[in-house]
Amino acid sequence: MDRATFACSTAFFRDYSSSSQGAFCLPGGHVDFIEKVESFTYSDFFRDYLIPNHPCIFSAKFTEDWGSRRNWVTWDGKPNFDHLLQKFGDAVVPVANCDVKEYNSNPKEQLPFKEYINYWKEYIKNGYHSSRGCLYLKDWHLSRAFPEQDVYTTPVYFSSDWLNEYWDAIAVDDYRFVYMGPKGSWTPFHADVFRSYSWSANICGRKKWLLYPAGQEEYLKDHHGNLPFDVTAPSLQDRSVYPRYNQSQPPVEIVQEAGEIVFIPSGWHHQVYNLEDTISINHNWVNGCNVAIMWCFLQDELAAVQREINEWKDPMDDWHLQCQLIMKSCTGIDYKEFYNFLKVIAENRISVLENGLDDEASAKNTPKAAISTLGMLHAVFDLKRTVKVLTSLSANEDFKKLDLTSLSPPPEALLHHLKAAIDTALL
Repeated sequence: MDRATFACSTAFFRDYSSSSQGAFCLPGGHVDFIEKVESFTYSDFFRDYLIPNHPCIFSAKFTEDWGSRRNWVTWDGKPNFDHLLQKFGDAVVPVANCDVKEYNSNPKEQLPFKEYINYWKEYIKNGYHSSRGCLYLKDWHLSRAFPEQDVYTTPVYFSSDWLNEYWDAIAVDDYRFVYMGPKGSWTPFHADVFRSYSWSANICGRKKWLLYPAGQEEYLKDHHGNLPFDVTAPSLQDRSVYPRYNQSQPPVEIVQEAGEIVFIPSGWHHQVYNLEDTISINHNWVNGCNVAIMWCFLQDELAAVQREINEWKDPMDDWHLQCQLIMKSCTGIDYKEFYNFLKVIAENRISVLENGLDDEASAKNTPKAAISTLGMLHAVFDLKRTVKVLTSLSANEDFKKLDLTSLSPPPEALLHHLKAAIDTALL
């Protein structure tokens, strides 16, 4: 089955339960390696990795036509500093200090890109040492800042991307990033924003990943319920601090080569090291396969906030609203914005189902074009998953306590529209 005919796949109509997204054990820590572009379809990825929430690695053949693979790398596989300075020299970029712990991450600062590249060159020249520490350029929104640059094309497997579809629509943010760092730079233990999927493609260099299946992180918490900063630290062996560590599985370890793409499943915690001077492209994304996990994450986050400020519940008239505000400051979204997120995704699919796709829209890199590429049955699948989560949100007591008069259309009307669109599409 090729990508175009995937629309005819009946896989979308299987009743996958949310429990299929839970933790599981990979035999021997094995992670599938996808070698050939021509023999691996979106349907294969959907069935074997998205729905069961399994990691995999795509070979360098999947990225060989990217502009960044051609132009950002020297003949011997190193970062092409001269080219990067020519294209992006005037940019200002976020840089983290890997040698300093600030709460449970590394402190960040904004630096001119020119200054960072000069630092990187000196760092290499000095045997990978600097009085400034090991600096890692992280979470750079390069695609948003330089949309005209030929950097990469999102593989079709990752094109059902609700996070970036929504944040592009409201023109506020995106979850497309570039990372650049010297050998020895690293990212502490974490799970991705909203418990999203992520994909990471090495433009050059090599990475080592330590992955823990969803649920395994519970065994790695200390006696206060906090996750470790570094899962390789000897202190994890201290049972008085980490009482359940000996019950955890060993991490799944991946060494990612230049050009390869790693798919990280939803809710999997991980820690990442650059084994060489490395540049990577990274996306976070949510779709119909894991939106229920995002909703569960938001409920857990709100419950944590409510526990934290429970003593203020009685004297505070707007306690429920304050909980939402705190949750949004911590996670980036609250319940009302989550409703609007679901609404934008649903209305885009309803528009395609009801009105089709004009030639101009299909020729552009737009959400509607992506829906068209994956097929009308994919749009129906998305709507069915949205109905399930929206039904749960609408019935949620914390959601009902908010002032919902600003939501347009009201949740009940949107649900009715979604169900009618699904019924019409399946006639």
